[in-house]
Amino acid sequence: MSKQVLLEDLPLRPFHVGVAFSGTGGQFSDGFVLGIIGIAVSMAAGPLHLDALWMGLLGAASLAGLFFGSMLAGPIADKYGRRTIFAYDMLLFAVVSAAQYFVTSPTQLLVLRVLLGLILGADYVVSKSLVTEYSPRRYRGRLLSVLAAAWAAGYVGAYLAGFAMRDIGPDAWRIMLAASGVPALLILPFRLIVPESPMWLMKRGRGDEALAIIRHRFGPDVTLQTSTTAARQHKGAWSQLFSPRWRKNTLVGCVFYTCQVIPYFALGTFAPRVLEALHVKDKFVGGLVYNVLLLAGAVIGLLLIDRISRRTFLLGTFYLAALGLAVLTWASFGPVGTMLVFGLFACVLSAAANLEFVYPPELFPTHLRASGVGLAVASSRFGSAISTFLLPIAVQQVGIHTALGVCVAVLLFGGVFCHFMAPETGSENLSDVKSDSAAGDEADIGQHDASFATSAPGGGKRT
Repeated sequence: MSKQVLLEDLPLRPFHVGVAFSGTGGQFSDGFVLGIIGIAVSMAAGPLHLDALWMGLLGAASLAGLFFGSMLAGPIADKYGRRTIFAYDMLLFAVVSAAQYFVTSPTQLLVLRVLLGLILGADYVVSKSLVTEYSPRRYRGRLLSVLAAAWAAGYVGAYLAGFAMRDIGPDAWRIMLAASGVPALLILPFRLIVPESPMWLMKRGRGDEALAIIRHRFGPDVTLQTSTTAARQHKGAWSQLFSPRWRKNTLVGCVFYTCQVIPYFALGTFAPRVLEALHVKDKFVGGLVYNVLLLAGAVIGLLLIDRISRRTFLLGTFYLAALGLAVLTWASFGPVGTMLVFGLFACVLSAAANLEFVYPPELFPTHLRASGVGLAVASSRFGSAISTFLLPIAVQQVGIHTALGVCVAVLLFGGVFCHFMAPETGSENLSDVKSDSAAGDEADIGQHDASFATSAPGGGKRT
């Protein structure tokens, strides 16, 4: 009889890469949607008669939708599965994106932007969960980092596409907004062939289905750790996430994610204005440098994510980003030096953003993974919406240096909080994620994350 191999201990195979690639459509679209809105709305101000209030509402609409979409989708995906949402949400996204071309009022556009955010919030949750649960432990960071690189590519691509399309005619803004549906349609065929997560099926007591998928995709010698009992949901997902057993992991996921995205979105959205306040005259070139280094940072993060521990990456990027922004805030440079330091700060922060795709799914067990990721995403989007709204006001009222100083403080707080609270997750067996809570929670362990036995010799955590 041949030796059995655990799903998480497999070498990298084309199917793993395919699942990761199929998850990139939503991330690219999300980056594009958030990156294009500033240019598109400024061009739509005349045709749609937008005042400052409407421009602010439209700019924040997708972030608000992301907040609610990720909150709602998490418990649904944990209860009913990942695949249905994963397979078809990009089709719905493409339809709603195309509908933006035909809007005739700001109210119509606002509704569509919120809907796009809702869909993307759901996709964040299921994409991260599904890719995580299919990925071999050794390659999990790099495969999830592909999603981060896709998001950065979408964000930078929107900046470049906006400037390329701005002079094509009076309907250029309509084309910009509708274009976000193209990558969603291109990725749809790849998503339709991805089956349900075997880990989720096993947790729901559907072991035969889980093993059938694994053996069909990977061969008869591959297996999955099997639980002695299915996860029994005696309590709701939110009460479990904030129970003593998982509270620490939940707080780490929310705090680290939020502290990263506050400066990322605030400074990224208003990069030209920030550079202008720092006396950089060519705002387009400055913004281009910023965005290109964002993409470079995402690629650097992808290369590093599985080569160093999660904690080292997390803490190092928080402190490096804070140092870079502090130097930019209080040191004196010429325009070229300022632009380069700002770009290097963006590079570090973009590399750190890989953890937003890798770390939250590793903090939670299978039956809470989508809910935990959803809560972390929702928390981050609330923070990014508030910071994006407040940054231009802060620059006007207290000056650019004070506003940047607040961003430095946010990064330092995130670093110190994670220094004391964040667990190492890089070598975790996802079927057996453990919290750092007291041993007194063992009864809860039996109820919500049953002990696992495996048919593979020496199975369990990697030594």
